Amino acid sequence: MPVITEIADLKRLYRRRVPKMFYDYAESGSWSEQTFRENSSDFDKIYLRQRVAIDMAGRSTASQMIGQDVAMPVALAPVGLTGMQHFDGEIKAARAAEKFGVPYTLSTMSICSIEDVASNTSKPFWMQVYTLKDDDYMQRLFDRAKAAKCSAAVITVDLQVMGQRHKDIKNGLSAPPKLTPKSVANMMTKVHWGMGMLSTKRRFFGNIVGHAKGVSDPSSLSTWTAEAFDPSLDWDRIRQFRKMWDGPLIIKGIMDPRDALEACNVGADAIVVSNHGGRQLDGALSSIRALPAIMDAVGDKIEVHLDSGIRSGQDVLKAVAMGAKGTWIGRAYVYGLGAMGQQGVTRALEVIHKELDLSMAMCGRRDVTTLDRDILMIPQGFEGNWQ
Repeated sequence: MPVITEIADLKRLYRRRVPKMFYDYAESGSWSEQTFRENSSDFDKIYLRQRVAIDMAGRSTASQMIGQDVAMPVALAPVGLTGMQHFDGEIKAARAAEKFGVPYTLSTMSICSIEDVASNTSKPFWMQVYTLKDDDYMQRLFDRAKAAKCSAAVITVDLQVMGQRHKDIKNGLSAPPKLTPKSVANMMTKVHWGMGMLSTKRRFFGNIVGHAKGVSDPSSLSTWTAEAFDPSLDWDRIRQFRKMWDGPLIIKGIMDPRDALEACNVGADAIVVSNHGGRQLDGALSSIRALPAIMDAVGDKIEVHLDSGIRSGQDVLKAVAMGAKGTWIGRAYVYGLGAMGQQGVTRALEVIHKELDLSMAMCGRRDVTTLDRDILMIPQGFEGNWQ
């Protein structure tokens, strides 16, 4: 087994072991990828304040997210096509999260279905849904999530229209993927990945095929996908979705204080400050830069989480110290999944946890719930004086 000391180690293994089409799907942003890059690089602009001669025995990273106990303030974010990164990927990621004690969020665009994940795990997970036009499908999706005992629904609100991701277009990555001689040839070099995919029956979008009207097989999926997303989405429509789900609700994709206030008004229990990992509006602020203004607007009204750009426990530490009650990781765990399956997801969580724990200690804190800006050195202008 290779020695893994940081998330970048898993990323290198991931790149070698997974077909280029699916590596590029995860490791890319829209347009010029400015926001994709700055989601991570902006964390580097925030420095930590070291303290010494403070009792660091008995440390704890345990906290809560939407009232649920978590081993650390980290959730696994919804990532589409996870089951193409590694066979039965959603099941393996959910199992790793369950054993570690952090929430797992299943994407609507998953390969394994809600029922697949529920039957292979013993603790509730969160279910992510898109804002689609088809009321019948949406209600049944919420009902299926409830039947599977999902403990929260996550509505992604920043995908009314699709940001252009150049690499996906060039690779033929779509729903379903368009295979070309070049992509097939690349897949044939990924022997371990290919053997795994041949060993499973789960190779298509399990939450859609057989559930959405008119989608009975993969060949009919592309037409449905092209027409399903709702460009006319507004907050009244989100209120309708709120009525379809009576459990805890998280709204993901908030980048402006005004939208954060609207999320409060529709009855959400939490919001996720997120720019979709830099995959939608390129040229937007990084999530960590957007966080302070949103905290000022709604931090005392609703639970605020942060997603996009987190690659280390120090990133988690900085986001929580700036006010986020929780953080979400996507690429960081996908690297682990593609590299080493369930064991890789566990290793990614272990790496982040160790970095969080030790960095917190060196900043003079024993409990993650006591973190605040006093441990940070934030450069002037970081939060922006925008015209």
